[in-house]
Amino acid sequence: MNLSAVALTACGGGGSSTSASLPAGCQQVAKPKPKRVNLEPPTAQVSRSAKLEAVVSTSCGNFTVTLDAAAWPKTVGSFVHLARKGVYDGTSFQRIVPRFVIQGGDPSGTGAGGPGYTVIERPPPSTQYRRGTVAMVKTAVAPPGESGSQFFVVVTADAGLPPNYAVLGKVSSGWDVVNRVASLGDPASGDAGTPTATVAIRKVTVRRR
Repeated sequence: MNLSAVALTACGGGGSSTSASLPAGCQQVAKPKPKRVNLEPPTAQVSRSAKLEAVVSTSCGNFTVTLDAAAWPKTVGSFVHLARKGVYDGTSFQRIVPRFVIQGGDPSGTGAGGPGYTVIERPPPSTQYRRGTVAMVKTAVAPPGESGSQFFVVVTADAGLPPNYAVLGKVSSGWDVVNRVASLGDPASGDAGTPTATVAIRKVTVRRR
């Protein structure tokens, strides 16, 4: 399954979610309103020695991502910048592909939005995208390692993706929440990953660990 081929082409991001029974722990929420974001890239880079984690607060609960600044300082630095600017607040997981990934971080809610800039941090050939990996989305034509604001969480043992996507880190807690979100993808929608219900990202908080 080629994530880059469909990730930012509005597949599954622009349509409305169908009505579905929510799993325990999820709240019924309205689809977030689109936001227009046009930021400058961060001027300061995160130190490779920084020990950081991001708490992703959703309408299905919270999960935590340990950020890998040692290996990916530019990517992590951009994500931290966006989180602190509130870009992720009031967005949603606009693409949920069962047994593959959950994808969010688009302020426009269409699957084609971003923060107004991109950064590039080319992945080494050994990069793998296994269960719990959190990495950044790119378009099919963008160079390896380019990213804006959209991210995905791998929910299968191995996504089988080529080393084209910059990595943020790994889910360190809250797997029950990730699984709840992952259960709300429509299998019939295929790669489009149309959610069966809205899962809001209420806030992303970066803190030291």
